[in-house]
Amino acid sequence: MNARPHTLSHASLQQAADWYVRLHDERPGSQVRQQWQQWLEQHGEHRDAWQYVERVSQRFGQLQQQDDGQVLRRTLAQPSRAAITRRQGLKSLLLVGAGSLLGWSTWRSTPLPRLVASWTADFATGTGEVRETRLADGTRLWLNATSAVDADFSSALRLLHLRFGEVLIDTARDTRPFFIDSRHGRMQALGTRFSVRKNDDETWLTVFDGTVEVCTSGSRETLRIQAGQQVAFSAAKVGSLGTAANARESWTRHVLAAEDMPLGQLLDELSHFRHGHLGCNPAVADLPVMGYFPLDDSEQSLHLLKAALPIRVQRLTDWWVSVEPNNA
Repeated sequence: MNARPHTLSHASLQQAADWYVRLHDERPGSQVRQQWQQWLEQHGEHRDAWQYVERVSQRFGQLQQQDDGQVLRRTLAQPSRAAITRRQGLKSLLLVGAGSLLGWSTWRSTPLPRLVASWTADFATGTGEVRETRLADGTRLWLNATSAVDADFSSALRLLHLRFGEVLIDTARDTRPFFIDSRHGRMQALGTRFSVRKNDDETWLTVFDGTVEVCTSGSRETLRIQAGQQVAFSAAKVGSLGTAANARESWTRHVLAAEDMPLGQLLDELSHFRHGHLGCNPAVADLPVMGYFPLDDSEQSLHLLKAALPIRVQRLTDWWVSVEPNNA
């Protein structure tokens, strides 16, 4: 598991991790366990944070024992007829299993839906994986880490659906229109190179060449985005235009180009390239960052950040790291 839950506070997550370390690295007596139980029952967010810490720990432990899930996902992501058959079969099996073995509340509260989506998508990537592929029409497609997309090409149109994550697209010449959908709207590429990043609340579009037309899924607001521009839009509205950020293209070269990027955003992007939890204290989340950071070596990136900013890197375990203010 990589993405941290944005609905939980940094303080609750750190407290939960502290309790986890105390309960597992020591021989806690009844008083310590009672104190932990009292903390757990103080607030519903504490219970959610504790469950998240346990999930991160379990997934990190599983990674050390096997990689079967990633191998299976990569196999299913191949765009061959046999792979599509396997993918559809697995999709049916997983959905039936989810309905019979998991209650609705459990289905909603675990990362399983995203896991199912990555296994059943036409193209998908895991933690730390950047993938380049060429579609049937010659379009080049790059998937950022922990991303999933479906392709639906017909004689009338070319359509991609971004389930989650980020893609960079260099469209090929073709008489059929080229669209990409996210939950927040539809984008039509007009001979272009562009990236699309889907977050929970909005979709980010960055255009490097050509033009992309956006139409929101709710308000049906339409706007054309030109080369050198980027914009965030929700289902209800299109935001203000900004300048295209190099970071939205540099990840294809396994480098993150930060240009006055908030530290919290940089760490969020870096978290997709390492296993476990990478947190950021809100007190330093808005610090502006400049420079180039290797995505394939997150430890080196953390070292560079530590040397340039008034921060410290706190490590509670191998799989729980947090960036905190340097108060020394």
